[in-house]
Amino acid sequence: MNLARLLQLASPTLPVGAYSYSGGLEAAIEAATVHDAASAERWIGDVLEFSIVRMEAPILFSFICSFNQEHLNKIQELNERFLASRETAELRAETVQMGYSLCRLLEDVNVGKPDIQEPSFPAAFAFAVSFWKIQPEAALQAYLWAWIENQVMAAVKAVPLGQTDGQRMLLLLGNRLEGLATKAIAMKDEDIGNFAPGLAMLSSRHETQYSRLFRS
Repeated sequence: MNLARLLQLASPTLPVGAYSYSGGLEAAIEAATVHDAASAERWIGDVLEFSIVRMEAPILFSFICSFNQEHLNKIQELNERFLASRETAELRAETVQMGYSLCRLLEDVNVGKPDIQEPSFPAAFAFAVSFWKIQPEAALQAYLWAWIENQVMAAVKAVPLGQTDGQRMLLLLGNRLEGLATKAIAMKDEDIGNFAPGLAMLSSRHETQYSRLFRS
């Protein structure tokens, strides 16, 4: 496995604009649903388990397998399905912008880009994983780690929390990644679905929130 490339893909320094998004977390802070370290950890953990692992993670794994097997029609279908699963305009714009930025970066470093329309971030990530021949299971865990790290960084800025609080959350949430990744990989296609009404409603409110640090 190309560990260096995997670390590069999961790094917060990857220039895809992830730092500018909170994925609905800022709206949860505005609504006082998240107000301290404990509530931030609970929110991030719940979104991880009940939204990301039930939709984004298994879709990402399918993307990787499809790129490895060069199933181009399947890749386009997966991308359209994932974009359709985004509950709000902000969440859809987030994955499209990050996907565009990663594709542009991959082109600039002579990797190329996926031949699909309006690639989502999971599609672009999976394309890089396949090109660099990274183990799919490891790539999925790294993707989930990058997601929780970005969420924790957003919570540290916006709640606000101390750096030690952030590291405690990363330790606790990180301990769950292996089991959640295994769960995502084992999901059957008919069981994949995104139903997180609380996240959807708060994300919708964020679109008209008066004062914001983040774009979602």
